[in-house]
Amino acid sequence: MKIERLKTDLLIIGGGTAGCYAAITAASNAAGKNAAGNKGAGVQDAVGLKILVVEKANIKRSGCLAAGVNALNAYITEGRTPRDYVEYAKKDADGIVREDLLYSISEKINEVTAHLERLGLVILKDKDGKYVTRGNRNIKINGENIKPILAAAVAKAPNVQVLNHVNIFDFSVHDNRIDGAFGFGIENDTFYAIEARAVIVATGGAAGLYRPNNPGFSRHKMWYPPFNTGAGYAMGIRHGAEMTTFEMRFIALRCKDTIAPTGTLAQGVGAKQVNALGEVYETKYGISTSERVYGTVAENLEGRGPCYLRTVGITPEQEESLLKAYLNMAPSQTIRWIENDTPSKANVEIEGTEPYIVGGHTASGYWVDTKRATTIEGLYAAGDVVGGAPQKYVTGALAEGEIAAKSAVEYIESLSALRQAQGPDISSVNLLKKNSEGEIAEHVAEIEKFLNNKNGADTAESLEEAMQAAMDTYAGGIKTGYRYSENQLAIARREIEKIEARVGDLHADDLQEVMYIYELKERLTVCKSVIAHLAARHETRWHSFAENTDYPEKDNERFRKYVNSRLENGQIKIILRELTAEGQRNYEHQH
Repeated sequence: MKIERLKTDLLIIGGGTAGCYAAITAASNAAGKNAAGNKGAGVQDAVGLKILVVEKANIKRSGCLAAGVNALNAYITEGRTPRDYVEYAKKDADGIVREDLLYSISEKINEVTAHLERLGLVILKDKDGKYVTRGNRNIKINGENIKPILAAAVAKAPNVQVLNHVNIFDFSVHDNRIDGAFGFGIENDTFYAIEARAVIVATGGAAGLYRPNNPGFSRHKMWYPPFNTGAGYAMGIRHGAEMTTFEMRFIALRCKDTIAPTGTLAQGVGAKQVNALGEVYETKYGISTSERVYGTVAENLEGRGPCYLRTVGITPEQEESLLKAYLNMAPSQTIRWIENDTPSKANVEIEGTEPYIVGGHTASGYWVDTKRATTIEGLYAAGDVVGGAPQKYVTGALAEGEIAAKSAVEYIESLSALRQAQGPDISSVNLLKKNSEGEIAEHVAEIEKFLNNKNGADTAESLEEAMQAAMDTYAGGIKTGYRYSENQLAIARREIEKIEARVGDLHADDLQEVMYIYELKERLTVCKSVIAHLAARHETRWHSFAENTDYPEKDNERFRKYVNSRLENGQIKIILRELTAEGQRNYEHQH
């Protein structure tokens, strides 16, 4: 392979929502400081602060917003306050949240929304010029082109370089400080060794750990993007970063078969959840996100299914709005309505998806401080990859991208100031450790092993299916109604370890297939952490999300805590941490 070394000040891994906004913010922040004559010591002028965004697809259509979205689900509507939003997220997660992270997001979401509108996003307005709301926390948008809008803004930002179709698969970490990352170009046979003074990981959450609703050819028709493999999680886990709340999995309630969103039906036209007898059951089980899924599972298990969102009888205007809304985000649902019965004539059948690990809806992800610094020095996180702050959605991801970018630029300035104060040859601080030739050679050799191995009996696809089957059966997937026991989790762990041992013998015909192998490795790493977290929480706090049959009741006395983890000597160590204080606004790591 061709080997290319790159050197940058700030490396952003992942060009989705948070990654793009981090790049825009970092460039703007540096430019603003320079214009004001407030350069950090040793930091060059705006054109000198190098920012590199690396994306394994293309930032124009990558991440969760690739296909568009029809609403911004996190917005402080008129008459509401940031505290209202914090309390909503806290209640939905039954208290296991980081209030400091939620506050810092909620105080920025309206500001980033206004910025999006200035960039060109169409936000629907009423006759008085006010945003059209959808419920208490949402506003309606025409969002099919939201990702191209962000990508165009990145392209205009000063001194930002974008590498598309490059798969980052490992961090470069020495003495618990990140100094770059390794990846390969999927289309150009190039291995990249990237040196950076600070890194923001914005790679999203993890899909594809469990067997999905639809098998075979349609297996990628799922709620969360199938190309989000937990890469950022996996890289952090392997290098000893502390993670949090992986046991709070996310299971989406979706339209059956199409896996289209249900929120537009529930909030847009007020559709209630009903069973086959026509009974409204959502009030019986509760209306938190996990309870809506749990109630649907319970009604089916007790013989009162299938379950639906009741749309029969909605007005022609409401029906037309639904048909248009779903064209913006899930056109297969609109096509299904046109080919069969429209929503005014037939209720919409619903089902739960397989579980996902995603910090934008639940609290799973990196354990960070208020500045979004992880426990690895120089590594910051933003978006779905960050734990502790559920219900952040699109605007929350933008807000975290901004916070992480400002913090990373500040960190780079502090390194430059230290270098200037102590001289260029100081040995007391490791400002940037050059990727060693040995590390590069080791990574290249592994890639070439996959390309040269002609005798592999397995394929990445077959091992992925084996992984999903094991997780589905023994770690609380669809097959068991999302329930699991300690014995089942022990079997799941053994099965995942067996599959992991077979990955090294896989064969790839090209770098696209090498990428599939690394995606499998990432998912397996995340699976082991998920299993460890599920086993560590001896209670059932979130029905369906974490339905522990050995501990079916909630235990506030022992488990009103964060369940965190860190990989030490090849083993996942569980760490129970106390909740942040009520109303706490700042948290800093205690190393």
